[in-house]
Amino acid sequence: MNRKISLGGALTLAIMISTVTFISTMIYAQKTFDGRVFSIKEREVMYAKLAEVDRLVRQNYIRPIDEEKLRDGLAGGYLDGIGDPYARYLTDSQMEQLSVNREGRMVGIGVECAPSPTGYIMIETVYPDSPALASGLQSGDLIVKVDDLPVTSANYESAVEGINGDPGSGVALTVRRAGIENTLTVTRRRVDKPTVFHRLVGYVGYIRITEFGDMTPAQYDRALADLFAGGALALVLDVRNNPGGNLDAAAQILDGLLPEGPIVSATYRDGTTEVLHASDDLFLDVPLAVLQNAKSASAAELFGQALKDYQRATLVGVITKGKGTLQRIYSMSDGSALDLTVAAYNPPRSANFDGVGVKPDFEVRLTPDQEANFESLDESNDPQLKKAMEVLQAKLRDIYGNLPTQPDVVVVEPAPAPPEPQPDAQPPQETPDDDVVTVSP
Repeated sequence: MNRKISLGGALTLAIMISTVTFISTMIYAQKTFDGRVFSIKEREVMYAKLAEVDRLVRQNYIRPIDEEKLRDGLAGGYLDGIGDPYARYLTDSQMEQLSVNREGRMVGIGVECAPSPTGYIMIETVYPDSPALASGLQSGDLIVKVDDLPVTSANYESAVEGINGDPGSGVALTVRRAGIENTLTVTRRRVDKPTVFHRLVGYVGYIRITEFGDMTPAQYDRALADLFAGGALALVLDVRNNPGGNLDAAAQILDGLLPEGPIVSATYRDGTTEVLHASDDLFLDVPLAVLQNAKSASAAELFGQALKDYQRATLVGVITKGKGTLQRIYSMSDGSALDLTVAAYNPPRSANFDGVGVKPDFEVRLTPDQEANFESLDESNDPQLKKAMEVLQAKLRDIYGNLPTQPDVVVVEPAPAPPEPQPDAQPPQETPDDDVVTVSP
């Protein structure tokens, strides 16, 4: 049955709709106006405070003011004051160095260093396939002179910077080993920072990921190929002491280990949630265990929790750090940048772990002595790794029954690095980190 509405009724309905719309618009506009007025008032108070400090300092401070350093300090102080534990201000030089670190491919000789008790440069790690390795440098060597600069505790940072330089250029290093000094010239070139280390233990492949960088997925793929070529049937994935890094890199590795579904989502200040990465239906279906500790943070925590959410891995170790927030870098006009927390990111199915951490399935602790000598631990004296091996070997027996014996340990050499890019090749594309996502002004 058709119903007709009178002209008067239609006009009344239109007026009511217009009135409701007008009132809603006014309420929204009033809230927006109030927010802006509040913001303006707060800014006035802040600028007045800053102007007063500036006036008193310029009138009374005894020494000249470095204006650039002052501006950097003001920007850094602002971020210190907002209560964001992960916010930071980056100068233009710091931003440039961060870009190099994110890429994972640096120009230098291929070493990690630390100051020695005497102030010299002590080599802690020599990268594989690096100029340092080819020159015979070893962990524990002391660099006492870089070109013509004697290394002291006062000029340590400058001396370390002097080791780096343009590809193809040489640097003269005076190296002290067992009390004997030798001078050698090392030619700088591009070197991939290793973030993935692996070996085969019986039928179990062990992969340690020290951080998630742009080059990590490729290094992981090479490690995986080596291990399965050697007969691996299960994997231990070690993210202990892994501080996180590139969320995209972690998600890329997880994509090959998870069935179809979300990998990670982000919840922003307005309450909206966005899926950042999802997995397809192709994945490596082998038994998995993840090693974690209190220094496993950010993307490393997501790595274990995502596998646990899909019941793909057993977690062994202790509760993780509890950093489940997403940072984004906003580039500024002068080349500097702000690194700011913009969202909380969430595992596929479980709750956000920020401030809480990820709990293991089997809690296994290291002794203080084992913690202090972590780098020397292996399957013979590492209780966390031993437990993971025990879990995986039980799963393998359930699947295959009694397996033929293999040597206890087969060390797999790192796969060769990819060839150097040609001069006309495109540079590798940067991918955003979980705390390094760059936004131009």
